[in-house]
Amino acid sequence: MKMHKLTPYLFLIPGCTILGAFIFYPILQALWLSLTEYSIIGEPEFIGFENYQNLFQDDLFWLTLKNTFIYLIGVVPALVIIPIFLAVLVNQKLRGISFFRSAYFIPVVTSLVVAGIAWEWVYRENGLLNYALDLLGIINEQVGWLTTTSTAIFAVMIVTIWQGLGYYMVIYIAGLQSISTDIYEAAKIDGANWWQQVTRITIPMLMPFILIVAIMSSIAAMQVFDEIYIMTGGGPLHSSETLVLYIYREAFENLNMGYASAAGVILFLITLVLSIINLKFFGNKDNKG
Repeated sequence: MKMHKLTPYLFLIPGCTILGAFIFYPILQALWLSLTEYSIIGEPEFIGFENYQNLFQDDLFWLTLKNTFIYLIGVVPALVIIPIFLAVLVNQKLRGISFFRSAYFIPVVTSLVVAGIAWEWVYRENGLLNYALDLLGIINEQVGWLTTTSTAIFAVMIVTIWQGLGYYMVIYIAGLQSISTDIYEAAKIDGANWWQQVTRITIPMLMPFILIVAIMSSIAAMQVFDEIYIMTGGGPLHSSETLVLYIYREAFENLNMGYASAAGVILFLITLVLSIINLKFFGNKDNKG
């Protein structure tokens, strides 16, 4: 093979090396550990699929998996849809619009630890939310938003949505600015109103960006950890514990690395399937458009 044909492959070596070291090797290592009994101390002992059998018989695993899907269903649609309208609003050529863009983006650059502590204060029984609802006459007694099994996970969802809106809004702004203004001008001449322009032009032409946001927000929702760990710790009674927090506790609190690796493999496969579904659903729409 001539040297000029080898040149492109030489440029790929650094990237492939990084991918191999930080992506593919850890995946293979997790697969191997999931077939072993390993507590960090000592050598891994091969036990086959015993970890998976125990995992599927663990009621707490199924509860955390259920909570993870509840989180996914509650968070992803909001993070896919709401930022579109925020992006349309702040993409207008109005005086001072940069202030609103910055305001929406501030939660993104706010530390999750700081945000979690602040929201934990808001959700307290004597916190700001209960005070406001009581002032409006909506509630008659203080609600423990983070200490009640029926509300804890939904309270944390609000924080995830609040912090993610600005990030995905920026992605949509980039998409909006790639759409030619000539298309909107032609639509106006044809008598299209603002809503028709959004639904017939903006959203169809944003499909590649909607695909990106859907995949990214789905992965983020499946791997949510910081907010829950800081605000509820997975409680009360595991009602807000998600699969990642379950894996963390098995690995670093119970030192059951093999079992945690098995749960991690399940999480990886679910995330992979969700990404493929998003690609099929939004990718097909993009192709049809």
